[in-house]
Amino acid sequence: MIKDISDLTLKLKSMLSSQHSVYLKGSVADYIPALATVPPQLMGVSVATIDGHIVSSGDDQVPFSIQSISKIFGLVMAMNRMGDSLWQRVRMEPSGQPFNSIIQLEWEKGIPRNPVINAGALLVADVLASHYSSSKLAFLSFMRQLANDESIQIDQNVYQSELAHGNRNAALAYLMKSFGNIEAEIPDVLSHYFTQCSITMNCQQLAQSLLFLANKGIDPRNNKVICTRQDSHRINAILSTSGMYDQSGEFAFSVGLPAKSGVGGGIVAIIPNYGVICAWSPPLNKFGNSVVGMNLISGIANELGLSIY
Repeated sequence: MIKDISDLTLKLKSMLSSQHSVYLKGSVADYIPALATVPPQLMGVSVATIDGHIVSSGDDQVPFSIQSISKIFGLVMAMNRMGDSLWQRVRMEPSGQPFNSIIQLEWEKGIPRNPVINAGALLVADVLASHYSSSKLAFLSFMRQLANDESIQIDQNVYQSELAHGNRNAALAYLMKSFGNIEAEIPDVLSHYFTQCSITMNCQQLAQSLLFLANKGIDPRNNKVICTRQDSHRINAILSTSGMYDQSGEFAFSVGLPAKSGVGGGIVAIIPNYGVICAWSPPLNKFGNSVVGMNLISGIANELGLSIY
């Protein structure tokens, strides 16, 4: 593992420069029209360590839509609010199906397989909408607290685009409602979910905001407890098995880190007792994961010997 931060800086620059044509192998997410307009050649990477270092390269300070990476933060809030009773409404198993599968949800009577597929994240959004008087504001405040940055905002263009094209998510929510597993009104659940997905952050902000998962639930910058040690372990376990959509097994096999991707092109990877990697590049592979982001995180993990297995 590289301890000298100057060495890591050179490694990131070298890895990033090797990816300048790789993005052409992917395609930006176009089913959310606002995401289709993001320049595909942008790419950035940041590594934040629990001892206070942040090393970045490329377009690491360009904000992007965090999309499904937001599912981590919603899960933390729901676990803090509900405790173990949350797991009566959502399971913690890999799905083996597309992240927005309706068929699986029907088979399993409205109980999502895990909280990081869309049905599970909508269930978590219902928990937050039902337990906070203003869940969207609470979520945004939580993000600003973790990133230590009050400038973090919701991209209203992305939100409106999600709202106008979110019919499949609406179908998942209504199906769960028919099984009695959604408490709030569906428009409120969808509004919360689309809001959290529409938050924009850059690589540095995201990497730093997740340091608590690399440090047993405690933010190493201020020693504040964000979640319990047990919940930190559980979240990392879920990310290891389910965080990379249908590529989760391959990612665990080849990289060996808890990780979560989003269709905005971001990927975060947790390195227990070390730090967090955040890579971003908009073009996605067929699984919905950033082509360049996968290469960058795999390269960094291999270079530094970071696999947890």
